[in-house]
Amino acid sequence: MNIRIISFTDRGRSVSQTLAAALSAHTVQQYAKADGFLPYASVRTFAEESMAQADAVVFVGAAGIAVRAIAPFVRSKDTDPAVLVIDENGNFVISLLSGHIGGANAWTRRLADIVHAIPVITTATDGRGVFAADSWAVQHGCAVKDIREIQYISGALLRGELVGLHSDFPIAGALPDGVQPDTSHDCGMLISVREPERPPFAHTLHVVPRVVHVGVGCKKQTDPCALRTWTEGVLRALRIVPQAVASVSSIDLKREEPAVLALAQAWRVPMHFYSAQQLEQVTGDFPRSDFVRRITGTDNVCQRAAAKASENGSCLLAKTAKDGMTVSIYAKEWRAEF
Repeated sequence: MNIRIISFTDRGRSVSQTLAAALSAHTVQQYAKADGFLPYASVRTFAEESMAQADAVVFVGAAGIAVRAIAPFVRSKDTDPAVLVIDENGNFVISLLSGHIGGANAWTRRLADIVHAIPVITTATDGRGVFAADSWAVQHGCAVKDIREIQYISGALLRGELVGLHSDFPIAGALPDGVQPDTSHDCGMLISVREPERPPFAHTLHVVPRVVHVGVGCKKQTDPCALRTWTEGVLRALRIVPQAVASVSSIDLKREEPAVLALAQAWRVPMHFYSAQQLEQVTGDFPRSDFVRRITGTDNVCQRAAAKASENGSCLLAKTAKDGMTVSIYAKEWRAEF
């Protein structure tokens, strides 16, 4: 997590330092007009850069300063970072922006514990103790495909109505109040890595577990556009939504291959490289190629890489080849825990 904190007074800087010390497991950058802190040209510049680069932005000062600073740079609730405000005395921690998907509500509670403050959270579902589907999604490593559907789920629950649930994954634990595992309701949640042929609800909140791992291989100097276009076409053919992809993986011989690196960068996911020995140790029934073994030291690159990245999950696509490119897709084992 990349957390940026800006403070404006001596007391505020003290709060900033307390937070940074407690959050040492994260990348914390402290900004202030004082020695020992990172400089900033203006609050507006700080806000513009932080809204684009940070996961969480903390203003230690007046809420009005934060509101005016971030206003020009607020884009969307599924991309904006968490924004919080703490008064200089450390009495209140306010969740200002992106409370659910950005995690500001959860961070508000955590920072309030650190500085012994009162958390201030104004989202309706949290205020009334109602299940927040978007918060649940983020906490469990999922994406929300269409954030516009959140209002229908939350609105129904706030009115005391029932919402449905359809999951392609096993469900563990007791479902939240108001959520039922059927498709007879007007709105509900779909938990799946695939685009449904027909949405199960009139208003379907599609929650996408990030559990799909894509293994790739290609000949030297493969056109990055060709690899990306083909692999994205493969995903579409399988109806796998892009948000489900958790990583791209290959053999370490491809560590500098532009097409492979560009694919992970385009999808904004981690890139994993494995040695031939690591790939050989992956258990499973894989298509074998003597030619690939002579070149790489292992009989299969893409499928073994996808299997390893997914911790030997389920195979969604065995090794598939085209024009010197190969791809395989696996899904890591996962369950919807409530």
